[in-house]
Amino acid sequence: MIRGEVEVRDSIEPDQLSSLVELFAHEWWSQTRTMEDVTRMLLASDVVVTLAHRSTRRLMGFARVLTDGVYLALILDVIVEPAARGLGLSSLLMETVLNHPKVSLARSVELVCQPELMPFYQRFGFSDQVGRSRLMRRTTDAALTGVSAVSNLTDPK
Repeated sequence: MIRGEVEVRDSIEPDQLSSLVELFAHEWWSQTRTMEDVTRMLLASDVVVTLAHRSTRRLMGFARVLTDGVYLALILDVIVEPAARGLGLSSLLMETVLNHPKVSLARSVELVCQPELMPFYQRFGFSDQVGRSRLMRRTTDAALTGVSAVSNLTDPK
């Protein structure tokens, strides 16, 4: 498959929602997402980018951004269908997201990734040199911490 066979859009069609939930089902960090939650998530996202096969309209990639358009843009959920990985679609997603006006005008663009993906994101100018900043998380999703969600939300006193 070549890029010419892929349509890039800044929205997702209603008939592609189930395909997006299926994409999420392939990843440890998103496999429990439901159609209802994904629909609500999309409504609250500032930027949505989708990749679909031009002739079949099959959803092949997705990314979204939360941003104020000035100071900060946070890239989330960069995902490509497992069978289509290694074809440059992740790069196409990132190029599209980073060139979007709501993202490109932000002073800082951030994302969270696993260590093995750092070289990929470094190609786009991302660095793990973030001064003294550290990621902190409060979650009810144990998959995001490796510990039980209940212990995550208890008061340490």
